[in-house]
Amino acid sequence: MKLVETFAEFKAGKNIDRPTMLRVLEDVFRSLIKKKYASDENFNVIVNAQKGDLEIWRVRTIVPDGEVTDDLKEIAISEAISIDEDYEVGLECYEQLNLDDFGRRAIMAARQTLVSRISELEKDDVYKKYSEREGEIVIGEVNQVLKRELLIIDDATNNELLLPRTEMIKGDHFRKGDIVRAVIRKVELRNGLPSITLSRTDSAFLQRLMEQEVPEIEDGLIAIKKIVRMPGERAKVAVESFDDRIDPVGACVGMKGSRIHGIVRELRNENIDIVNYTNNLNLYIQRSLTPAKVNNIEIDEANKKANVFLKADQLSLAIGKGGANIKLASRLTGYEIDVYRDQEEGEVDDVDLDEFKDEIEPWIIEALKNIGCDTARSVLNLSKDELIRRTDLEEETIQEILDILKSEFEE
Repeated sequence: MKLVETFAEFKAGKNIDRPTMLRVLEDVFRSLIKKKYASDENFNVIVNAQKGDLEIWRVRTIVPDGEVTDDLKEIAISEAISIDEDYEVGLECYEQLNLDDFGRRAIMAARQTLVSRISELEKDDVYKKYSEREGEIVIGEVNQVLKRELLIIDDATNNELLLPRTEMIKGDHFRKGDIVRAVIRKVELRNGLPSITLSRTDSAFLQRLMEQEVPEIEDGLIAIKKIVRMPGERAKVAVESFDDRIDPVGACVGMKGSRIHGIVRELRNENIDIVNYTNNLNLYIQRSLTPAKVNNIEIDEANKKANVFLKADQLSLAIGKGGANIKLASRLTGYEIDVYRDQEEGEVDDVDLDEFKDEIEPWIIEALKNIGCDTARSVLNLSKDELIRRTDLEEETIQEILDILKSEFEE
């Protein structure tokens, strides 16, 4: 019986390449030899890479009876003949070892060593393979729903992955058995075990989804320059075309939105603005505030700030729900953007709210700006009830503000 047959279960079903597996087997059995014979110098460990077989041969020089001086290197002719009657003095004697030659206890110890080595190799293999795949999308099935995370089984490898709830989009509700798509965000070792963390909120997830839906991106004709997201709410993507014949925004959106709709559904109806990237900063900031239409922009490059002027009916579009649009535009361009209502021709003189800082506290002015009111008349044009509802300020505070602003024009 061949020695390796006792360990047959290690020859299949493991996520380790065959050469590595056979090298481990050889190392384990050489250790077994050293424990029994003190040295493995006069032993050949032969691995058959095709069949996965391993044989151990003891090699000694044949000497006349009574002249053996080193049992590890020499064998008497009478003993050699008992192995093979054709042996003669001066030749090398090859003796194949069997399991029984090592003893049951030694075999059990070798088996345990092998189990441990294989386990470590499998962990290293999982860590290495997923480390090389960071930023890629995986598809898996929800195996367990825990309080803080989901345990996902990777369809491709059957490995267990983690999807923390902090990396899930608002509106994500998965149950056991559901199929989930996410991007590999982080791969690390925790207490010696590989831990693969997934994310559906990372910008890389949206990028990979776009690469799958838009062939021009995969082909290198369109490049994604930058992505900023408020997961589940809004995202802005700056794209650039390397082919003048291709409109990058149109290609990403698709005919009647065919390409972007699938991505929007996957991201729980996240509103995605595709912006044509340009080195013209003025134009880039203007595009970043889509869908608002901009009248004028004043840029302070030294302080990375931009003052944007729009018509009154465009202010709320520029700011967006909860300030989402202007925040994302600032992150996309790298400039702190402030929006102001542009005074229209023939309009009565107005006063910027910042002029009232001595009478109105800055945080109240900021609250008014957040609803698109940055001048005195823009506040006075709204009813008291509307101001209370939109700013969440107390009625008494709103009344004080209105009195201060009205007095400015009465004078």
